[in-house]
Amino acid sequence: MSKPEIPSIRFCGFDNAWEQRKLSDYLTTSPEKNISGLYTKEDVLSVSGDVGIVNQIEFQGRSFAGTSVLNYGIVETGDVVYTKSPLRSNPYGIIKANKGKPGIVSTLYAIYHPTPLADPDFIQCYFEQDARVNNYLHPLVNKGAKNDMKVSADNALKGIVHFPSVKEQQTISAFFKSLDNLITLHQCKFEKLTNIKKSMLEKMFPRNGCRYPEIRFKGFPDPWEQRKFSEITYPAGEKNRDNLPLESYSITNENGFVPQNEKFENGGTMREADKRMYYIVSPQSFAYNPARINVGSIGYQNLDKNVIVSSLYEVFKTVDTVDDRFLWHWFKSSDFQKLIEQLQEGGVRLYFYYDKLCMGSIAIPSKEEQKHIGEFFDHLDNLITLHRRELDKLQSIKKALLEKMFV
Repeated sequence: MSKPEIPSIRFCGFDNAWEQRKLSDYLTTSPEKNISGLYTKEDVLSVSGDVGIVNQIEFQGRSFAGTSVLNYGIVETGDVVYTKSPLRSNPYGIIKANKGKPGIVSTLYAIYHPTPLADPDFIQCYFEQDARVNNYLHPLVNKGAKNDMKVSADNALKGIVHFPSVKEQQTISAFFKSLDNLITLHQCKFEKLTNIKKSMLEKMFPRNGCRYPEIRFKGFPDPWEQRKFSEITYPAGEKNRDNLPLESYSITNENGFVPQNEKFENGGTMREADKRMYYIVSPQSFAYNPARINVGSIGYQNLDKNVIVSSLYEVFKTVDTVDDRFLWHWFKSSDFQKLIEQLQEGGVRLYFYYDKLCMGSIAIPSKEEQKHIGEFFDHLDNLITLHRRELDKLQSIKKALLEKMFV
């Protein structure tokens, strides 16, 4: 006797096995076209893998360029739309429910009405997992067309699905709607804080040779001083001549100093490698890759221990009149990018060595004002990181539940 089809995680009160049926029991093809011209180009809908079904003009910020929309299909609220074109990780297309206003879509889309057995939001949840929608659509690909991975509107309904009762479908879709709202909330907060930081990096540092920033903390009226990097920094990397067994680090755009992978691709380990040519980097040092500094590959060593980095890196420290956190955030500003563009050298690959950095200059205020600015951006970064982690956590939870709450 076959095992009952039930998910590994389920809401209380639902104990019946999920039914195995064709998708055509839950959806029927819609024949409705915009022949009467009820809808215009302003009502054209677009399907996004991340966002769902949205108004194309609002989503893309431009007018629809099609010549006529009279043959476009009408999509009512609650209809399900299948895109027959590949999108990102979905080579066979994606399936979404229209949760917004009615509109029209091009003939590239298939439109379905839900039957009384189906909750359209549940159907979207069911097909939200890439592996599930791809496994469902793969056997239904149009036969005979070479390298054609599209599935026809009719064929897309012929596959087998496992669905519960409508009531359980609605309970599941309501849960994922609540989870999506939380994800959207943290996504919005993350993006808002990121935009605030970008704006403040422009406004809290003087622009175009000016000696006063646009936004400033109270109690600091003095003009900022222009200083050469050769005056406020000095080389700090020492060769690991004694081949000390210090931990090897690399520098990434996103996270700065990160432990280097201890394994080589061709076998062996970093532990066995000769590291005498590596640089020892002590705490409170800056280091960067001269070939990748233009994409933000710079780090600040605050690990409370000595580490080593490749001899390709440039390593330096600052003098006592400079607050390192202030300088760290300035390195994330557009002013630093402009400095790199002005002074980098090379042919196919451009480099920005430490001697080039020393040729540049920066406007800096008093040490006390630097500290206030550095702490402000540190606090902002902590908030951004908090929402980024919460967002990642919620997205991981959703990914796991999309696996465990469906058959």
